[in-house]
Amino acid sequence: MSAFRIDTSKKLTVSAMVMALYVVVMYCTSSFAFGAVQVRIATVLYSLSWYFPFLVLPLGLANLLSNIIGGMGPVDMFGGCAVGMITSFLVYILRRSKLPFFAAAVPIVFCPGLIVPVWLTGFTGVPYGALAVNLCLGQLAPAVLGALAIKLLDSRRDIILLCGGEYEQD
Repeated sequence: MSAFRIDTSKKLTVSAMVMALYVVVMYCTSSFAFGAVQVRIATVLYSLSWYFPFLVLPLGLANLLSNIIGGMGPVDMFGGCAVGMITSFLVYILRRSKLPFFAAAVPIVFCPGLIVPVWLTGFTGVPYGALAVNLCLGQLAPAVLGALAIKLLDSRRDIILLCGGEYEQD
């Protein structure tokens, strides 16, 4: 029973730290995270679900909280939460499917880039296609950095296991 509590406490602590980091990064980068071309550096953190699948929900909630800073109300907040969870979950599924680490860049670019414009076009009046192109372009740097973060973490099995993550040699 105590091993369960330690593991749960560890995962809750890591989740809280990642959520806080996401919100702080969004706050510090809000000048270019909420514009026409949204470069959301915080979405690099979606890549952490490659090794830490328990972060799927916390990353979605972090997106919801960060949309209080500059989002467009409840639809954007809850839509962002869903997109964060979908993106993080797909990153994890790609690892479970034994795909190479750089495959994680695909959902990090295309989930926010293609889903978020669904409601943003209604708020802004900008056509879906234009928003999708802009958001996908804005996600390129976070996607590449996210894939590099996975590669860097790959050599640190000790950190992955210490933080309650899943690690298996290929």
